[in-house]
Amino acid sequence: MPFGAEYREQRVVSRDALVEFETNRYSVGPSHAGQAVEVRARLGELQLEIYSHAGRRIARHRRALAGAGQTIRTEEHARALEQALLEQFSTRKPCRRKPNRPPGERAKAEAAKLGGERPDGVVVDLDQYARIAKVAGR
Repeated sequence: MPFGAEYREQRVVSRDALVEFETNRYSVGPSHAGQAVEVRARLGELQLEIYSHAGRRIARHRRALAGAGQTIRTEEHARALEQALLEQFSTRKPCRRKPNRPPGERAKAEAAKLGGERPDGVVVDLDQYARIAKVAGR
C-alpha cells in the first residue's frame, strides 16, 4: 500500500464507548455505544479519526502502535462516560430477592434418579456396568 493510503474499517462501538482498531481501543462519546462507526487511518500518519454512520467525525486520537493493546481515551470522553454511568443509578428500592426454599419432593426424586438411586431403594453401581462392558468387549 502506498504511503498516505487510507484504511477505512467499519466497527461497532462497545458498551464502554470504545472502538477496537489494530488491537488497540479508542474512545468515542457514550451516546455512540452499540452503533456502527468507521475508523479512518492513513498509512504513516500518527492520528486516526472515527466517523459516525452519518459521516460526521466524532473522535480523533493519536494512533498507538498496531498490536500494542492500548486503550486511548480522551478526558472529554471519560467525563461523558462517567456522567452517563452516574445517571443510570437510582434511589429506588432494589428488586426483591427470590426466597431460598429447599427442594420439593419431586425435585428430590429427580435428583435421586440422576444419582443412580431407584424408587425401590436399589442403588445402581455404574462402575459394575463398566466392568461388565469391558469384559464383554473382549
